[in-house]
Amino acid sequence: MPDATALLRLYARRRLARLDRQDPQAVQRRQLERLVKRAAGTRFGRDHGFGDVRGIEDFQRRVPLRRYEDFWQEYWQDAFPHIAGTTWPDAAPYFAKTSGTSSGTSKFIPVTRGTLDGNRRAVLDMMCFHLRAKPDSRVLAGKNFMLGGTTELELLAPGIRAGDMTGIAAREVPSWFRGFAYPPRSMALPPDWEQRMAVLGPRSLEQHITVIAGTASWLLFFLQHLVAERPGGLADCYPDLQLIAYGGVNFAPYRQQYEELVAGSAVDLREVYPASEGFLAVADRGVGEGLRLQLDSAMFYEFVPVEELEAAEPRRFWLGNVETGVNYAVVLNTAAGAWGYVLGDTVRFVELDPPRILVTGRTSSSLSAFGEHLIEEEIVRAVTDAAESIGREVADFSVGPVFPSGEERRGHHLFVVEFAPPDDGDAVAGDTLERFAGHLDRRLAELNDDYRDHRANDLQMKPPEILVAPAGSFAEWMRGRGKLGGQNKVPRVIADPEMLEGLRASVARRQTTE
Repeated sequence: MPDATALLRLYARRRLARLDRQDPQAVQRRQLERLVKRAAGTRFGRDHGFGDVRGIEDFQRRVPLRRYEDFWQEYWQDAFPHIAGTTWPDAAPYFAKTSGTSSGTSKFIPVTRGTLDGNRRAVLDMMCFHLRAKPDSRVLAGKNFMLGGTTELELLAPGIRAGDMTGIAAREVPSWFRGFAYPPRSMALPPDWEQRMAVLGPRSLEQHITVIAGTASWLLFFLQHLVAERPGGLADCYPDLQLIAYGGVNFAPYRQQYEELVAGSAVDLREVYPASEGFLAVADRGVGEGLRLQLDSAMFYEFVPVEELEAAEPRRFWLGNVETGVNYAVVLNTAAGAWGYVLGDTVRFVELDPPRILVTGRTSSSLSAFGEHLIEEEIVRAVTDAAESIGREVADFSVGPVFPSGEERRGHHLFVVEFAPPDDGDAVAGDTLERFAGHLDRRLAELNDDYRDHRANDLQMKPPEILVAPAGSFAEWMRGRGKLGGQNKVPRVIADPEMLEGLRASVARRQTTE
């Protein structure tokens, strides 16, 4: 197949020069002005006086924060799937169908042409940053392997479909790029994730793969199983691989395993931050150095301090007044008709010009059953550091509260931890496990004052309990819940006691079979 990298380099020179000149605040002001002007005639625009909006503060006074459920009930549900004119003037040709709300129902998130344009721009920007870091790369000399969910879409109405973002992206691949995409739309794939991987793995080895992309956890799972049968490792599987693009979950627990996977090669690891509502950021530097916000992709970003999110009048910040080091909840205003939309993710700025963020977790992934107020970033960091202290790596983990019962007046946290091969769960026991638990407890206390106060002298909380899960436990548990692979993510924090008990029982069953 032809090598299109030279054309990408021409585009990259122009695009990178433009990005280097960007004034973040000016770009974001223009984005909001354009979005508000376009939506002034919609029902939402009329309800909130968009025709009279004068600046960012005026917009924030008029538009309260809302979550998906609010938009669905107030604007989208009655018109669904024909929502043009409700919160955005244009029709939504797609709806990203995601696993649901606390009620268990699915979400249908509008995806408009504006959303798709922004997504394409973000992917190209990621490629541009890759070429800046790896100028000799031949990233478009082969095929781009997207390891995602099902590509099947449901027809809701003529011209309107719903499904996984993977399927939407596959349907929207430009004609000029179809020869570079793998798997092709014409390939019949089973809906079951494991069966799909069993098909894609061997067939991908027959392709000239230069890029692989997917959710970090499941992509690692796929690659490790693939290389296990190849003595030459990843280079033996994909000798011309140039780039691994990953996202979807906190990368810290998987970083060492990825770096070992690509050791000795020229493969570039590059993080991305896509959501069904839009593509927010991509890594323009190295691993862990922050993701650069997509400023000119028809989105206006707001940020609310996490601790104020449920307040009656939370403070709303934008790029003109955010600060580094603060844990913010992300709020979006988009060309799909989301306004003051609480995304559910939390981020922390590491730099402001250009704005770079680290994704720190989910607003629903804080752990505060006993007033300890731990956020996901702190939990992930403590688990990762504790594993490093005993010379191990973590394949996956979840944590949840165990509430006091009977005469016991103190609760504690249960950490279910699966250590990475070749050191499987059974190999971590005795003194080693005690050292892991002790380091984890101390690290959490160092990272969070509330946790330290609640753990002081064991008065309010007992030490964390560690349940070591045999290798493959989380995959089996996710399979049993119908959540294996694709866009599904292992929950870091499990607040539901029944779900936590289900995980414990699943691990116990696996322990008895080994």
